Amino acid sequence: MKQQLGQITLLVGDYDEAISYYTQTLGFELLEDTPMSETKRWVSVSPPGSACHLLLAKAANEAQEKQIGIQAGGRVMFFLYTDDFYRDYENYRSKGVEFIREPSVEPYGIVSVFKDLYGNLWDLIQPVQ
Repeated sequence: MKQQLGQITLLVGDYDEAISYYTQTLGFELLEDTPMSETKRWVSVSPPGSACHLLLAKAANEAQEKQIGIQAGGRVMFFLYTDDFYRDYENYRSKGVEFIREPSVEPYGIVSVFKDLYGNLWDLIQPVQ
């Protein structure tokens, strides 16, 4: 049997703001932006070539709004793998991405932690080959 993750839902405050951040700041591709109703859209973004996508879901009520940026309870939620850590690290820093942990070399690769637009934590990792 073969399985893989297809999409992961990420709560956002605004569709267009999130699309702009993930595509222009992080360099992700906008895969789909389909209106579902007057207030709901199906918005999917992904790093180039990634099999797993982020479904950007605008918070629909107060309970969901309270979870924006803390869906993982303050832990790193996403692990973004790269083939050139310092290229992406410097590119993101030049675009204002806030890194909360300086780069370090670990047994599994080079890694640093950054916050996205909403405060979700991401590991930027260049895995050991």
